[in-house]
Amino acid sequence: MSTDLPALPDDFARVLAVAAHPDDLEYGAAAAVAAWTASGREVSYVLATRGEAGIADMPPEQAAVVREQEERRSAAAVGVHDVRFLDHRDGVVVEGIDLRRDLAREIRRVRPELVVVNSHHETFGPGAWNSADHRAVGRATIDAAGDAGNRWIFPELVEEGFPPWGGVRWVAVAASTQPTHAVDVADHQEAAIASLAEHRAYLAALDPRPVEEQAREVVLATTAGGRVSFEVFG
Repeated sequence: MSTDLPALPDDFARVLAVAAHPDDLEYGAAAAVAAWTASGREVSYVLATRGEAGIADMPPEQAAVVREQEERRSAAAVGVHDVRFLDHRDGVVVEGIDLRRDLAREIRRVRPELVVVNSHHETFGPGAWNSADHRAVGRATIDAAGDAGNRWIFPELVEEGFPPWGGVRWVAVAASTQPTHAVDVADHQEAAIASLAEHRAYLAALDPRPVEEQAREVVLATTAGGRVSFEVFG
């Protein structure tokens, strides 16, 4: 349980949070992001896709625009204003060299000490299969954290103006079934609720209940005890 876990180290200044889709970070991790930005740390978001396949009754070209706008508002609610999209195709993200290169580029651009990503594990627990996109992005992010520091991997990034960055000290995996550390978010749950509630079109497509009710239920469940847990590498 998160109440038994040691605190995530806090001697860092910059964070890069990575997700496969708009809304992924808002299912718990955004409360930690709110805590970090409130303490003066710089946080950037990078999304592998625009979530264009995420709303059944909305054509992908329309959903991509709606979900990008929702993600930018959602990020702003927890103090994040640097949000980028890699434009991999939603639902069929390929874990491979192209994704690793794109993520290594973003790590070199932001130069974070801490990288956050959603779970790469096969499940979220018994009976809860994790999506292919989540698994692909999670694993590729962990690999890219190492790639970013090696000038002989993706040397073309140096030519683009992104020299190696070997300063990633930790990769923290949110929603992991194997947590090792936790972050105190007791004072930041309301910001996280507001952040998730910005995904109005997406949440409305999932559940007819009021969006704010859904957001509060989800965030309070994923920040139980006022803490968010992570599996930390590094």
